[in-house]
Order: sequence, then C-alpha cells, then structure tokens
Amino acid sequence: MRSKKRQYFILTAFLFLMIFVSNVQAFEKTIVQQQLQNTKNGRLAFDQSEIAVLGMLRNLYEYNDYQLFWEKKSKVDVLLKAINDSEQLGLVPQDYHLDELTKRLNKGTLKRILGETGIEQAQTDILLTDALLRLAYHMNFGKVVPSTLDPDWNLRREFLSKDPIAQLAYHLNSAQKLKKLFKGSLEQGNLYKGLITALANYRQIQQGGGWNVVPSGAVLKPGMKDSRVPLIKARLQVTGDLQKNNINDSDRFYSAELEEGVKQFQKRHNLNVDGVIGRGTLEQMNVPVESRIEQIRANLERIRWVKRNLGDEFVLVNIAGFNLYYYQANKLVWTSRVQVGKGYRKTPVFRDDINYLVFNPTWTVPPTILSKDILPKLKKDPGYLQKKNMNVIDSKGKIIDASKINWATMTAKTFPYMIRQEPGPHNALGRVKIMFPNKHLVYLHDTPSKSNFNKTERAFSSGCIRVENPFELVELLLKDSDKWNQNSFDELLATGKLKNVSLPAKVPVLLLYFTTQIDENGHILFYKDIYNRDENVINGLKEPFQLVIPELKPE
Repeated sequence: MRSKKRQYFILTAFLFLMIFVSNVQAFEKTIVQQQLQNTKNGRLAFDQSEIAVLGMLRNLYEYNDYQLFWEKKSKVDVLLKAINDSEQLGLVPQDYHLDELTKRLNKGTLKRILGETGIEQAQTDILLTDALLRLAYHMNFGKVVPSTLDPDWNLRREFLSKDPIAQLAYHLNSAQKLKKLFKGSLEQGNLYKGLITALANYRQIQQGGGWNVVPSGAVLKPGMKDSRVPLIKARLQVTGDLQKNNINDSDRFYSAELEEGVKQFQKRHNLNVDGVIGRGTLEQMNVPVESRIEQIRANLERIRWVKRNLGDEFVLVNIAGFNLYYYQANKLVWTSRVQVGKGYRKTPVFRDDINYLVFNPTWTVPPTILSKDILPKLKKDPGYLQKKNMNVIDSKGKIIDASKINWATMTAKTFPYMIRQEPGPHNALGRVKIMFPNKHLVYLHDTPSKSNFNKTERAFSSGCIRVENPFELVELLLKDSDKWNQNSFDELLATGKLKNVSLPAKVPVLLLYFTTQIDENGHILFYKDIYNRDENVINGLKEPFQLVIPELKPE
C-alpha cells in the first residue's frame, strides 16, 4: 500500500514539474514573441540599444520555438570575451551592445524568474543574440559594405551556409560550439594573423607615447654628422628597425649600423632602399602612430571582405603594393612585380576568371586614350602612327589610308574609325596578354616598358596590369610544361601572328587593394595609398552598424 502511495506521489510530482516547466516555456515563448514584435516604426530597441538584425532574429527564435538561448553562463562568457577581443581585430566592441549588456548582466537579468523581470530576461537574451549576429557578421564579412565605396565591387559572399538560421542555432547549443564559430571566423590566413599582431604592437607603441617627429633638413647620407641623428635612432628603435645594442644614442654620426636600420625602414615602407634620408623617408618616419593603426585596421577590414572568395587556386594582384601572387593548392607558387594604373586611370577592384591567352596581340586604342593621348599627338605629328606600328581600321577591320584623314579636325566623338597597334616587341601589350573579359577592358599583359619595374612605385599604366615576367605565369597557367615552355613560346612569337590559346581550366583573378602587408619574416610593410582609398574604409569603421546580407552561392 505504501509502495502505491509512493509511486502516486512520485508520479504527481513529476506531472507537476512537467506542468511547471511547460508553463515556464509557454511564458518564455509568449514574452519573447511579444518583445520581438514590440516595434516602433518598424524598429526595435531596448533602452538605448537598437536591434539591428531583427528579421534574422525573428527567424532564429521561431526556429528555436521562441525559447531563450542564453541561460547558461558559459555561453554568455564566450560571447562577452569575443566582443571584448574584437578590438584586437580592428573592430569596435561597442557595436555589439557591450555597455548595455554589461549593465543588464550585472543586474542578473538572465536568472529564470517569472513575473515582470521576465521581460528584462527576454530582452537581454535578444540583445545577446543580436550581439552575436552582429559580431559573427563583422568577423566573417567586415563591418563596411564594400559595394557602398566602390560601385564596381563584384565579389560574392556566402553567409555561414545555405541555411544560416539552422547553422546559427547549432552554434548556440553550447559554449564549445560558440567557440568553434569564433575560431572559424579568425582563420583568415597568415596575412590576417600578421596584421592582428602588428595592430597590437602599434597600439602598444601608441600607449608608450608613439614616436617623436624628426625635423626636416638637408639630405642625410652615411658618414655624415647631423643633430637629427639621435632622433632618427630613437625613431627606428621604437618600431624595431634598429636594435639598441651598444649604440650611443647621443652620437650625431650616421654610422653603418644606423644605415642598416634606415634601409630596413625603407624596405618596410616601399621606399628606395639606399640608406639616404631624404624628404620621402622623413615623411614616412613622421606619419603618426595613430595613422598607422588606422591603416592596419582598414586592411584587416579588406581581408574580411575577400577571404571567403579565395579558393585553392587564384591569381591576386595587390594594386597598392604593385605585386602579383599566384596560388595553387592554397600555396604561393609564383610572384611578380607589376605596373598598375596611374592616379587618373585607376586600376579597378574586381574579380573575374582568366580563360584564355593571346600571343602576338594587337592593341586597339581605347576611347579615353584615343581622346587624351593619341589624337593630340597625331595633330602635332601625322607620322606618329607609322612610328608606333599603328593602323587606322574601320568597323569591319579593314585598314584605312591614314594620310587621307584631316587629323586637325578630328575629335574622339567625330572620329569614325579605330586605331590598332599591330603585333611586335614594341606593342603596348608586349608579346602576350592574359585575358579575363570584363567591362573595364582590363587584363594582365606583357610590356615593352621594362625599366619601370625597377621603381618602387609603379603606377604607370592606363588601368591594365603590366607583368614583369609574364611568360613564367603563362607557363604555370597552361599546366603543361612539355607542350608549353619558353622554347615553344619563342617559336610561336617568331611567326608574328596573333594566336589565342585557351587555358585547361579557368583560374580566378582578383584585383585588390591593400596598403599593408606582412613579409616572409613577419615584418609589416606599408604602401602609399596611391588612390586615396583608406580614408573611406576608416570612416566606415566608425559608422553605426548596418546589415546587408551577402548573396548566397547558387546551387
């Protein structure tokens, strides 16, 4: 009899517990739904914190049957650490409700208490989830929307997966899964990790007072004496270009040891590595540490824009760094110096696919160059075309007698023909061009202007990318060195005839813009912002949060 009473008591207690839990869950569901619908003019805010990802939040909570996500302190701790650590990535922790969450969590608003405090509990839970979505979005794709800065931006991005709601709900199951989400977002390659380290180093320099300005003066060369030498030593020691060792900091003599430090600095700032301290070197020394910090932040952001576009094989051109990189199996296999567009004929930033090569190319003069360069020269010198191995052609490709054209009356709008430069070693495109047809009429190509590759700043073209040793890249792209090698290229070029050759498979090419980089020794390199693009990125990082969900990849 007692056994039956005991069983009855246990069953009753169990049913009571189930009803209590069910009531609690029903209360949670109702109050979470209410809070998510409590909008004003289509916007939702708790105190001074606005919910930015409202549509995705509603879908996420609906997927979770409107239950709370953040009842375990371990998950909250993981998120709060990630929010605080976001500053190390060049992001702004306040973008993720840090102050509001800190205030609420200190009040204990995540405790399971029914009644009026349940509203605060639901609001805090929603704020935590919104903070997670904001942070995950920024860490994966960046805060600044690149297409708002550049209308030509065409790199597609995939948000977490083809079912981001399910993926996010999965990661919200436990603290370990949340850690995995953040860890995956940090795995953006050596350049990203290197810039994170550099950002920490330069912030430490900033906290130490930065560096002093070195006054202008006469050009300073090794072996000379100058009152500025101690200041230059101190400046280089701050950034590790010069070791302290046994150097006499007060010595005004420009020693061989100081020369090596100056050369290291010049190399890191893409200057002529000659040890001569002139105006250009002093300008770079005197860039404030705060500006360098912002420059690093801008380039961390740029990496977040593009990292998830990179596959195992691709060609990448760093426009600001004047270099090209070819990756196979996600490893760098070849690099080259390049020349890019002048300031008024900027090389555009975009992605495309290399699909064929043109040997012995002709060059059809683009409208802009025709208007600004060729026609003015022809008006002064009618023999210009013959000197440059150029012909006038009609729409059918027929050569027109240029001597019968009255060049003095011609303008770009009234000129009814095209001008084509024939194949040859002096062709503007050199002997080969690497094609990825695009609306910008930009491609990689050879050039007869080889001497310009020896200059540190190489913005000389009309927008295309001139490659220093293009046939080395061509051989790698064709992936058949028995058939395609320098000997076979020479034979083909000797014919003087234009020939198109398709690649065995398309290779992605990305024309990008980075003003900082990490070298093989882990040193940070700084490039001049030749197109003045850093400022817009830096300003964008200061703007309020905005959400533009990237397109999903097609099936």
